[in-house]
Amino acid sequence: MAVDYAVIVVYLAGMLAMGWWGMRRARSKSEFLVAGRRLGPWMYSGTMAAIVLGGASTIGGVGLGYQYGLSGAWMVFTIGLGLLALSVFFSARIARLKVYTVSEMLDLRYGGRAGVISGVVMWAYTLMLAVTSTIAYATIFDVLFDVNRTVAIILGGTIVVAYSTLGGMWSITITDMVQFVVKTIGVLLLLLPIAVVKAGGFSEMKAKLPTEYFDPLGIGGETIFTYVLIYTFGMLIGQDIWQRVFTARSDSTARWGGTVAGTYCLVYALAGAVIGTAAKVMYPKLPSADAAFATIVKDELPVGVRGLVLAAALAAVMSTSSGALIACATVANNDIWSRLRGVVAKEGEGERDEVKGNRAFILLMGVAVIVIAIALNNVVEALTVAYNLLVGGLLVPILGGLLWRRGTAAGALAAVAVGGASVIGLMAGFGILANEPVYYGLLASLAVYVVVSLATKPTDAAVLSAWRERLAGRGTEEPATPDPVTV
Repeated sequence: MAVDYAVIVVYLAGMLAMGWWGMRRARSKSEFLVAGRRLGPWMYSGTMAAIVLGGASTIGGVGLGYQYGLSGAWMVFTIGLGLLALSVFFSARIARLKVYTVSEMLDLRYGGRAGVISGVVMWAYTLMLAVTSTIAYATIFDVLFDVNRTVAIILGGTIVVAYSTLGGMWSITITDMVQFVVKTIGVLLLLLPIAVVKAGGFSEMKAKLPTEYFDPLGIGGETIFTYVLIYTFGMLIGQDIWQRVFTARSDSTARWGGTVAGTYCLVYALAGAVIGTAAKVMYPKLPSADAAFATIVKDELPVGVRGLVLAAALAAVMSTSSGALIACATVANNDIWSRLRGVVAKEGEGERDEVKGNRAFILLMGVAVIVIAIALNNVVEALTVAYNLLVGGLLVPILGGLLWRRGTAAGALAAVAVGGASVIGLMAGFGILANEPVYYGLLASLAVYVVVSLATKPTDAAVLSAWRERLAGRGTEEPATPDPVTV
């Protein structure tokens, strides 16, 4: 394993070097939080694909393929569909707003009264997303170095917190591009064909597995519907995703770059399912479906290639973890702490202090994430809570604000409160992993939003006029500075 270890160590050292490089670039709030809003289409596509395809999409996607066959692709497939929908229908308008958080968008649309409550819900979502990504380090480092769970979480989490704190979004952007390339080579170009060949080819796979393994709907219609509701809609409204949209240098970059990333996700989804199906042929009695990825990598890949593929898995986890971490810190600082103090910094004022403040919050949130990850055991439950809160509490007021002129601040606040409370209460009653909480929570949020909005005074005409001006991209220009990294 010496060669494999060398590959991993070089990769991790490179991540830290990117953090140091990013620190020298991130000298303003805009540079630190959204990479100066100057990413070109290729870099934007790579980083967007990197953040949405994390450990759950890689290790979990292969595990679903092992358990259900080709229909195991649906979880990651719905993530790709959500990214495509966001890119085609909403990303251009979102990018033109020139804000930093989803809550700032809600304040602009509804008149400045939704920020703190929506910020708390979004913070809880991004925190749990960062925690679940950090827990995934335990699986990978256990395969790599045979270390215990706590050490693995501290090692992986410290590296991510270090480069994210140093350079903010610039560090994360460059590291995500490296991670995107590593994932593409490791999973799509190496592991996929090797797994199929080792399993005897598609004809042998069909001969040895039940026919339902090759049924596109074999995982079940209700499961697919739940994936669409949670992941497709979750992609439309998550702070971690929107913060990447804010990095695009133009409307066309956000639209077309995101479309490329979404299409890549669809291919990645199918690849993971095929790898898992091949693993089922080779290892029909694994104790856990999630062990399929590590087992096939450890036992079937040659030296060097094994290290690269494990680096690809590590890249998948790191990209999601770092994106969730900066999103969590941005919401905590800009939407909660600054508002509670009554301080809302204007663009261009106190930029260096803003960088220090956001850097401190990334460090603080990073330490909290590592501590919670060590204490928490059930990744699936944590991720389910995060997405249920996000979709149940924020989907309706966000999409309502973008699509329905009659929506009001009172309706939005009621939707957040009722949707979030309903999801929490229903999870307590039905169980965290049940489908009913997000179903009924979302319906309750929608009903309250419509009823309260129609029962209250329409949003002030001046607020709506300012909102339309921002959507059109007028009056939101930021100081331009030279930037060679816009590929």
